[in-house]
Order: sequence, then structure tokens, then C-alpha cells
Amino acid sequence: ATPPPPKPAVHSRAIDPDVVAPPELPAGQLERVEPREPLSKLALAMPPKPKMPDDWNGTKLFQPVATAAGLIEAKGYSVAISGIDVVGQEETCTTDGKSWPCGIRARTAFRAFLRGRAVVCTVPPEGGRDRISAECRIGKQDVGQWLVDNGWARAAKAGPYVEAGEKAQSAKKGIFGSAPNLAGIAAVPPAPAPALQAPGSILEEVDGALKPTDQPAPAE
Repeated sequence: ATPPPPKPAVHSRAIDPDVVAPPELPAGQLERVEPREPLSKLALAMPPKPKMPDDWNGTKLFQPVATAAGLIEAKGYSVAISGIDVVGQEETCTTDGKSWPCGIRARTAFRAFLRGRAVVCTVPPEGGRDRISAECRIGKQDVGQWLVDNGWARAAKAGPYVEAGEKAQSAKKGIFGSAPNLAGIAAVPPAPAPALQAPGSILEEVDGALKPTDQPAPAE
């Protein structure tokens, strides 16, 4: 009888239930290649950016409240105008040896400028509790530019309003000027005296018995 054809060699390895090891592979047949690019940005380990409309230029904040010159709270946002150093309401300025509350004066001027108008700021559509530094405008007026031009805020270093801040300081505007003159403002009138109150009862207890009390004479 003719001999059977030779069987192909079978590459196998010994199996040991106590040992876990990869099979032996010839090293000459392996080639290291660069990983491929991700199919989409969803595979990257980073938070997705909020999707903005193509014509998005900011978020409208209605009825803004100025807590300080350069700080706005509205619609769940707390916004600090970018490019400036906010003047706190507790800050005081000294001019010609006289100290005056320039922080409160700056906040009052900022509130008069806002007048409850809607402010458009470059903040994300979703509100948050954290304070956000953002550019804001009313119509075409840059809010930060107005604050620095009128001296109610200091321009941040290396910011866009440095030149305007130098001009306001040279012109002694806002907080760089003198204390406001309060000579023409009338003094606060004194509180009116409390009116006389009628007695609560016309009877009083004397020796265990109720007797009429002395009533004041009627006014003419």
C-alpha cells in the first residue's frame, strides 16, 4: 500500500492550568505601526464644547444687577467684566489727604449706566454658580471700555484698555478724581418724635378693685 501523505506540522504549546502565558510567536514576522487617527472627536478624552449657533454673539442677560463696578448678576450668572480690575464697593480712595468711599460711588455710577437694560455677554447659554469673566456690551457699547474711560474701573495689565486707563487717570476721572462735593445736598431731616399713645385701659386696679384712671384733658 502507498504510504499516507505527511501531515503538516502543528505549532502548539504545552497547556498548564497554573500558568497563564501568551503563545510563542516568531519575532521576525511582527512589525510595529503607528495607531490610526480616531474616527470622531467623541473618542477623545475631553469634555465636549457647547454647541453654539452660527450667528451666536453672546447671551442676553435681562435686568442685570450691579453688585460692584464691573460685577453683574442676572439670569443665574455672576459675571466679572473682563479686561478690568473691579473696584469693590468697600474700597476707599484718598485724594488731597481726604478719604472718600469711591467703591460705592463707582457702583452707583455703574448702576446708572445699566438702568436695567439687557446686557449681552459672551457666556455659555447654560447658567452656572461660578463667577465668569466675560466681555459684555449694551447695544454697541463695550461695558469694560465705558468703565475704564470714565474712571470707574482700573484697566488690567496687558489688557485691551490700558491706554484708556492711562487717559482716565491723567484726566482724574472717576476714582482718580477728587471726592464728590456734597455741600449742595440737603441734610437728612431728623426723625419725627413718637406720637403720644392713649392708655390701653380706662380702669386700673387699686386695692383689689377697678377704679377709673386719670384721663388727660381733651385738646382744644
